[in-house]
Amino acid sequence: MGKPIRILCIGGSDSGGGAGIQADLKAVHACGGYAVCAVTAVTVQNTRGVQSVLPVPPKWIAAQLDSVLEDIGADAVKTGMLMTPEAVETVAGKIKQYRLKNIVVDPVMIAKGGRSLMTDRARRALVKTLLPLADVLTPNIPEAEFLSRMKIRSVEDMKKAAAVLSDLGVKRVVVKGGHLPGRKTRGCVDILYDGLRYDMFAAKWTQTKNTHGTGCTFASVLASCLAQGRGTQEAVRQAKRMTERAIQHSLSLGRGHGPVNLWGDFGVKKEKKS
Repeated sequence: MGKPIRILCIGGSDSGGGAGIQADLKAVHACGGYAVCAVTAVTVQNTRGVQSVLPVPPKWIAAQLDSVLEDIGADAVKTGMLMTPEAVETVAGKIKQYRLKNIVVDPVMIAKGGRSLMTDRARRALVKTLLPLADVLTPNIPEAEFLSRMKIRSVEDMKKAAAVLSDLGVKRVVVKGGHLPGRKTRGCVDILYDGLRYDMFAAKWTQTKNTHGTGCTFASVLASCLAQGRGTQEAVRQAKRMTERAIQHSLSLGRGHGPVNLWGDFGVKKEKKS
């Protein structure tokens, strides 16, 4: 067996196990990769929301990154929750120091329950220091609205926002359309923009409230595919496909938004064989 792809996942820990680093590790493993991580914050959360957040000091974020990169290395990087400007700047500095490639930035700003996971200063630092290093940026509609400073109410608006974000120095932008108004009857559409052309990726709408971890899953699968040497279009298509399946097989746990489940297909096949 050859050496597996190595994905560095940087983000917050989710005590409920549905999103954050926990979702990242599951997604990388589902792609046949090996995940290393740097925890940027410890959250107290469950399916009903985030109750508390403890940011990890920047020196500890840096120490984690140095430890795994000096020994194991990374073929791709996925960043998630970066709550403080110091966290953003620390991560950007290490990406440059180690000349890391295949950088996927998921700009986690607000938890599904509505709690802010990023300070205003951190958002400004993200635009200034991290976005120019990103190979792919994967905002959802609210995140794209904040970063582009425009309202998004249609697919055409998604395209316009992607172009605005591209002008911030990002090589490629995927604006995810799960929050787009009025799409439940027509399905979910994501837009990929590489600075020259737009590509549209569509999926049927799955009626469920259990969508916790969709953004983390999508970005981690995307990073894994890039590390495997796939082109961006193919990587986005695979991330879309696997995230759609994970939503279809989501789990009804707790009293709020349950987690998506990448291993649903495996569970069904295993049951049929027994």
